[in-house]
Amino acid sequence: MGNCCSDVAGGQSAVGGTTSSLAANASNEAVDAFFKSRGYNGLFSEIELSLSATDLRDRDVLSKSDPMAVLYLKGNDGSLRELGRTEVVLNSLSPKWIKKFSVTYQFEMVQNLVLRVYDVDTQFHGMDVKTLKLEEQQLLGEAICTLSEIATKLYRTVTIDLAREEVSTRKCGQLTVYAEESVTSKTTVELVLRCSDLESKDLFSKSDPFLVISKATEHGILVPICKTEVRKNDHEPKWNPIFLSIQQVGSKDSPLLIECFNFNSNGKHDLLGKVQKSLAELERLHSTGSVENLFIPMSVGQNHQRKVLKSQLIVDKYSENIQHTFLDYLAGGYELNFMVAVDFTASNGNPRLPDSLHYIDLSGRPNAYQRAILEVGGVVQFYDYDKKFPAWGFGARPIDGPVSHCFNLNGSSTYCEVEGIHGIMMAYTGALSNVSLAGPTLFGHVVTQAAQIASGSVARNERKYFVLLIITDGVITDLQETKDALVMASDLPLSILIVGVGGADFKEMEILDADKGERLESSSGRVASRDIVQFVPFRDVQSGEDSIVRSLLAELPTQFLTYVRARGIGPTA
Repeated sequence: MGNCCSDVAGGQSAVGGTTSSLAANASNEAVDAFFKSRGYNGLFSEIELSLSATDLRDRDVLSKSDPMAVLYLKGNDGSLRELGRTEVVLNSLSPKWIKKFSVTYQFEMVQNLVLRVYDVDTQFHGMDVKTLKLEEQQLLGEAICTLSEIATKLYRTVTIDLAREEVSTRKCGQLTVYAEESVTSKTTVELVLRCSDLESKDLFSKSDPFLVISKATEHGILVPICKTEVRKNDHEPKWNPIFLSIQQVGSKDSPLLIECFNFNSNGKHDLLGKVQKSLAELERLHSTGSVENLFIPMSVGQNHQRKVLKSQLIVDKYSENIQHTFLDYLAGGYELNFMVAVDFTASNGNPRLPDSLHYIDLSGRPNAYQRAILEVGGVVQFYDYDKKFPAWGFGARPIDGPVSHCFNLNGSSTYCEVEGIHGIMMAYTGALSNVSLAGPTLFGHVVTQAAQIASGSVARNERKYFVLLIITDGVITDLQETKDALVMASDLPLSILIVGVGGADFKEMEILDADKGERLESSSGRVASRDIVQFVPFRDVQSGEDSIVRSLLAELPTQFLTYVRARGIGPTA
């Protein structure tokens, strides 16, 4: 088979079909709602891209390549913004990746895509693909196309030749991209599957079975949607629960191909049998206690007949649940409240000089902070309940006062709120006249202040969720203290969005954003109950409104849903 293998644990872990993979789709409806609010209804749609490749170059000596695909959006200036990475498929020159990419297809724009396929070196197989340094992997080839080219093709499928600059004559293989329009559904199906009487394909032991579930599109194209973990040396395997949304599958009556394979580390997995069933048919198997025999297709010359095996598929559990969405909670009266903190430390440069990030241009051209407030604030205020923002500054010395690491941006000693984005802009420019930039850069104070507001809301049983927006040049000096504050805040209805302005090295900011899978740990050894931080370098999201919106809403809906679901909080009181 050589396909659908995870990049973790030598390809034996599950890919897709988990609760975390379902939650990853939570940002799509938030993006959708924002664009509709701007009158873009009908001018865009959410497109899901699936990738496969054939005839890749073999770069490994003793085995086949271990390919991973990376998708980029190319800006008008030629810059590339990475949209995501697939899993690594072990030992395969014709991979079918399970990981999908969600892209907003904007009809009025030319959206240039760059797709690169890398051979991931064996020493990196146990790592999260997000952490891989692409310069350490071997480039197998690159393909370029536009999103509209894919979306308007027959069957929404395009096959492109892969190429490499240094290899102009030798073929590098082909990449196929299949596009599907996302259909929103709140219904999630939990399946527990097992098999009995599987055949032995290994000489001295039992088989090591795993399942691959694929959907057949309306045009007959098979698209893998999930793979189970491998069960070692087991002819009666029972796999971990599989979670599928109706959105992934299409409908309850859409045909699904369930294939059982014997895992081989060389990528040549043996087919143990298959069945084709819809979710509705799997539900009936469970409710009636019936089983389904696996089959294997006969050779082409025998009229496509099937050989029915004694091996059986059993559905131990089938249940449907409604997963309420981010917008369900907002429609049900849950309030989002945004707070803002602006960095006034000396590392931003003297505000009187043009090279300062805080320089106010008399021509009216906004500086880096003003652009971030306007563009980022323009997105976040859409979801705010009352458009009243607690706004603070940090790292500055008020006139005739000590350095403050959390002061009210409006200059008041009694209240911190300002009205709307215009209020933040007015308070920001006023503060520049009334404080002198100082330091050091401490996040801990503003995080603690935001956490106190969120904690007070919980004590009053209010249905509120808070988002602290920190705009900074990225030079942080209290990393461990900030970690401590973030770990304490992880149990509260609070998310923290850090936007980095300027050209600084943001490595420490990325440490706070637990995207690489490791949760933050405090100095006392306590681990954060969930990831509440998202870091966005502002320089990476200035290629258009879609870029900014998608980046800012990449994690917030998921963080919100993780909080309310863990506490059994419904969308209505």
